[in-house]
Amino acid sequence: MKILADAHIPYLHGVAEQFGEVTYLPGNQFTKESVKDKDVLIVRTVTHFNEQILKDSQVKLICSATIGFDHIDTEYCDSHNIAWRTAPGCNARSVEQYVTASLMQMAMKYNFKLSDKTIGIVGVGNVGKEVARACKLLGMKVLLNDPPRQETEKSKMFVDINYIKKHANIITFHTPLTKDGAHPTYHLANKSFFEDLKKEPIIINTCRGGVVDNQALKEALKTSKVLGAVIDTWENEPNIDKELLEMVDIATPHIAGYSADGKWNATQMSLFTINEFFKLNKKPIQLLPIAEPDNNVIDVSKYDDDKQLVQAVLHTYDPLNDSELLKNNPEKFYYFRSHYPLRREYKAYTLMGLNHSYVILAKELGFNLKQKE
Repeated sequence: MKILADAHIPYLHGVAEQFGEVTYLPGNQFTKESVKDKDVLIVRTVTHFNEQILKDSQVKLICSATIGFDHIDTEYCDSHNIAWRTAPGCNARSVEQYVTASLMQMAMKYNFKLSDKTIGIVGVGNVGKEVARACKLLGMKVLLNDPPRQETEKSKMFVDINYIKKHANIITFHTPLTKDGAHPTYHLANKSFFEDLKKEPIIINTCRGGVVDNQALKEALKTSKVLGAVIDTWENEPNIDKELLEMVDIATPHIAGYSADGKWNATQMSLFTINEFFKLNKKPIQLLPIAEPDNNVIDVSKYDDDKQLVQAVLHTYDPLNDSELLKNNPEKFYYFRSHYPLRREYKAYTLMGLNHSYVILAKELGFNLKQKE
């Protein structure tokens, strides 16, 4: 079996070789020529896999180490007997960590308490559910919008988008990018969406750039229809709108789901897919362990009680660091994604000196706890 893999997918080198001959290339160097004699592609979202690149190839399976699939021409693949698979839920906790940290930074910047705010979550799949769980733990009122789920489940826990536009102080998007079907999400947040907003909310987009009309968002920021914005996914990546880049509060290069834990999960899921698809019966599939973070024991006793959990979360990840890098070097968007440093989720950290009133919350978020000696 011949495999072509994105060289920037971690934990893959030396492991995928158990399935056959593996060639590694940066995602932006995948070409028609490089894929034509390959049986399997292990990819990220950097390249669009369509007829132009896949025609006359012998590709049988595309494994995307991501949760989305808008970079795959699924209609072409389905009609040409090319199977495609993604890694649903692999980075849900990573995106939740990003959103939680961003919410805390925005609360400090604009001087409000998260527990006083209502958040509208648009898209309640694997990621949206984790974000909802964290926001409820933080005491926020949570509104859920997911028309496909609502139609299937007939549940009263969902509200329509107009209710969110009317009542939410913060709106965060966690949908796939779709242009067809009963509920297309392309430019879901468009000019009319922003004009209908009642609360001047903060907008967060960590799903796909095209879900939020970037031109309409700029106008909404200029006219104060929204208070601020946190943008991780952009239209026309990596050639993003530099004016919008300067206008938003937090701007990052499509890395919300880039924790080492999420990447490890995605790589493992891709290898499991190959194993199952070709019925290879390779057991077990061993990946290298994830490196421990520096300063993984956090003593929060030096902070005021109401700041302890905020400082703990921001110790694990502070989006302002990535934002500053991108704002100063927008031309390095792809570089920042491809050379992203180690980032661990809460479970890699232990808290010491935490006020007892926050113990249950910290545990529910995923932190380990240790008594101070």
